[in-house]
Formats: sequence, structure tokens, C-alpha cells
Amino acid sequence: MKVNLGGHVLGDEKPFIVAEMSGNHNQSLDKALEIVDAAAAAGVQALKIQTYTADTLTIDCDNEYFQITDPNSLWKGQNLYQLYQQAFTPWEWHEPIFNRCKEHGMIGFSTPFDKTAIDFLEKLNVPFYKIASFENTDHELIANVAKTGKPVVMSTGMATIDELAKSVQVLRENGCNEFVLLKCTSTYPANPENTNILTIPHMKELFKCEVGLSDHTMGVGVSVASVALGASFIEKHFTLSRAEGGVDSAFSLEPQELKSLVLETERAWQSLGEVEYGVSSKQEEKSKQFRKSLFIVRDLKAGEIISPENTRAIRPGFGLPVENYQLVMGRKIKKDVSIGTPLTWDLI
Repeated sequence: MKVNLGGHVLGDEKPFIVAEMSGNHNQSLDKALEIVDAAAAAGVQALKIQTYTADTLTIDCDNEYFQITDPNSLWKGQNLYQLYQQAFTPWEWHEPIFNRCKEHGMIGFSTPFDKTAIDFLEKLNVPFYKIASFENTDHELIANVAKTGKPVVMSTGMATIDELAKSVQVLRENGCNEFVLLKCTSTYPANPENTNILTIPHMKELFKCEVGLSDHTMGVGVSVASVALGASFIEKHFTLSRAEGGVDSAFSLEPQELKSLVLETERAWQSLGEVEYGVSSKQEEKSKQFRKSLFIVRDLKAGEIISPENTRAIRPGFGLPVENYQLVMGRKIKKDVSIGTPLTWDLI
């Protein structure tokens, strides 16, 4: 199933790379627009933001259920409301951010978290939607996104096969047949060891859809490897500088790293080709001359016997193939030849 994301057809073109701004703007619109500019300069096809407020995503409550207590969490010591107040992108910024994307020929889109966000984004005419990994079992949200008639990208996160099957069914039952599933590990940052990208081809076969990766690991290696496994869509968090801080900056790429991601995923995609053995191009055909072949390595007179002392397998490859070595040993040379002459059948 092909998916058209704003004119980019997944599977037919190089990997679709998305820079996720998240809350790395640190509540500055100027910085948000700088992030858009830097993402465009890196060569990505799209930039993603998130559409929520602290009040649409949770409640302002300080009891134990709303505290972030994981000692390994980047956000330990805050409650959910406080975190989302820092991380949200003001809704009045959406239009200038999307307009800046358009100026660069880049697609701007978003992740909605409730019906009000969908209605708002529809007014801005976003070309497709993202379902976040923590929302992929929210069937009401998924149904409302599907009813827009636009393609949907959904992160799989912690979802089981059964949960994914139900969510995919909700998409299809509500009119969405163009969707992408992203392998995603819901830890921040994620380790390569728990990313399990071998799931990508399995998921593609299981759900008969385009697949990709929402990558929370550091660096670009996991994303590049995912392309070899069939990923046609890559999403990475992006910041101008990790040193400047930001809610997601610790696992975000900087501009030069994002540029490297664009370049290396395209190279990985170009290298896939098809199953092929032997000479693969005219350029490679020229390299045949660097194979070993049979050469005369001592001046010979007509009638002398070909032997290991006067004939060897050496580079370059202009003589008989080396596989004929035993076949020619003990036979006579037809005419006088000098050292450095390729051995050919007409000399025997």
C-alpha cells in the first residue's frame, strides 16, 4: 500500500525524514522558527510539532499519580502538568511555523492529542497527521483523525500486536487506508539494544502497510540500519544545540547530525538495489582487469613447455582465467613470447 505524504510517495522515493521540534523551542517563537530554518538547511522533507496544552493533556494535580518519579527519567521531580506547560507549542505559533516550512518547500504537520486539536489543525489544512505512541490505543482519537480523510502516521511504542491490529482496524473502518506504522521504543533516550528494528519487516508484512522508525536513540546508526530493513519514514527529535537545554534536547540531533542522517539514509536506500551477482555496472566491468590471470613470466621459445617456473597467476586480468592453471601446465608454447605476455589459447 503506497502512502502519499504531501506529494512524497513512500516506498518509491528516498526515505522521508522528519525533524521533530517537540518542546526544544524553549517557549520562544524566534527559536522555533530558527529550528525550522535549520531543519530545512539539513535537507529534511518535513517538520513536526505537537498540538496540545497542559489542560488538554492532563489535569493540574500534584498527587502521587501525576508525579514523575523514575530516577532515570529526564523529567524526574516534575508533575505531568508542569512538564507539558514547558513542552507545549502555543497554538498561535502553529500557523507561522507552518508558513515558514512552506517558504522552504518543506511540509509542516503535527500530532494532535484530542478532538479540539484536530479541529484546529484542520483549519490550518495540515496534509497528514501523527498519532503518538502513548495515544495509539486511544480509539476515539484515532477514529477522529481517520475521519479527516488524510494519511496517518502512527508510532507503535509499547503496543502489542493485538492492540495494533485493533487500532489499524479503527483507522480502516473510519476511512483511512493510507497509513504508516513506525517502530518506536518509548524510552527517552532509547538504547540501540532495546530498539529491535527487526520488527520493521515483520510489521510491514503483518499489516500490509508502509513502515518506518521513530528513533529516540542517539546518533544516526539505528535510523540508517532501519532503511535496509524497509523503513521508508524516519522521525528524529531535533534541536539547535543540546547544550541550550530543552525538554527533549538530551536525545535530539543537532544540525550537522541531522544533515548526516539525511545523507546516510539516502545512501542506504540507494544501496538496496535488487538481488544480483556478478558484474553490476559498467564501472564494475572495468575492475575485471584487476583480477589475477595467467601470464608468461619468463621469455620462452616456441616449443618450450609451460611450467610453474615460466607461467604464473598474477594481476592484471588480461590472460586466461586462473581456473585454467592446471589445464595449461605441461603443454607447449606455439611461438616465441617475452616476459609479461598474457597467456591466451592461441599461444598454446
